[in-house]
Amino acid sequence: MQIETIDELSLSADDDQQIGQLLNAAFARMGDDGYNGRSFYKQRHHLRIIAREDGQIIGHIALLFREIRMGTRLTPIIGLAEVATHPDQERQGIASALLKETINRSRKGLADFIVLFGDHPIYAKHGFKTHANSLRYVVLDDCITHKIIERVDDALMVLPLRDTVWDVDSEVDLLGHIF
Repeated sequence: MQIETIDELSLSADDDQQIGQLLNAAFARMGDDGYNGRSFYKQRHHLRIIAREDGQIIGHIALLFREIRMGTRLTPIIGLAEVATHPDQERQGIASALLKETINRSRKGLADFIVLFGDHPIYAKHGFKTHANSLRYVVLDDCITHKIIERVDDALMVLPLRDTVWDVDSEVDLLGHIF
């Protein structure tokens, strides 16, 4: 298995199609068919970290870099989305290897935190903690912008990348959609 990083501007048509097929296969078994063959759910990302074997993409993580507002402070984060392993390749450590690569790569950049929305146990195993901040974000579903929501999301998970402390009491404005 090889782990690669691909920035969105360099994503080939073949890799884009393979990622779309992977996401359909991985998320369809959970009852989610919202990808329609796309390599993204809500919006294209900045970077993909993939696992490839014999030319085929068998694992995927999408990353986006953005500033969010935590209280009155702008905070740089990496948003983590669309973590997927092909159903035929599960339980082989692919997602863990991709998460380790993501964390190591993110520690070298400007972001203070990696943020995701999910509840799979693998995230806690890698140091992510659940937080109950009040969130503000744009609802973007089926590639259509809907409205702005303010609420607590039980699936908010955060991993600090350096000594910056996540403010558990501040309202968090994602300055865009949930990733």
